[in-house]
Amino acid sequence: MIVTPLLIIFLIVVFVLLFLFLNTVDKRKWLTALISLVLTPFVFFFMFYPFLNIISNYHHQKYFDSEAWIEKPAFRYEMIDYTIKSDTLIGASKEKITTLLGAAEWLTWDDERKAHDNDKWNYATGIEPGAFNDQKECVEITFKDDKVIAIKPYQEEITFENEKK
Repeated sequence: MIVTPLLIIFLIVVFVLLFLFLNTVDKRKWLTALISLVLTPFVFFFMFYPFLNIISNYHHQKYFDSEAWIEKPAFRYEMIDYTIKSDTLIGASKEKITTLLGAAEWLTWDDERKAHDNDKWNYATGIEPGAFNDQKECVEITFKDDKVIAIKPYQEEITFENEKK
């Protein structure tokens, strides 16, 4: 475990809250402080930390890896932010994108032509973890003259096949 200032601050907050709570049960300060000190790591790691992970949507950022992209599509959201920021795929041909990302999962619909746009490929990048997340992450790759010119992330509502509308 890496000790960071944020960890220390959270441990102090948990200790103070435990101390204040236990002080209502018993007025002996030394006993309350001792029990609070012993219980703080348990309360932090079994109650506070899991709750913090549920309400936050933090996820690890990873470098782009073609093999991981194809084999683990549910974790693509971990790679896409870095891929967009670093312009890793900008200028790549359709053939190279097919090699790196696989075939397009779906094409963007063009309302003017009433057909799919072969120059806008879409990929699902997974669902970011979090308790209140009802969106799935996607990315649209736009081509011009057979080269990638833009990568745009977007979110879609999660729908299930057996839901009644």
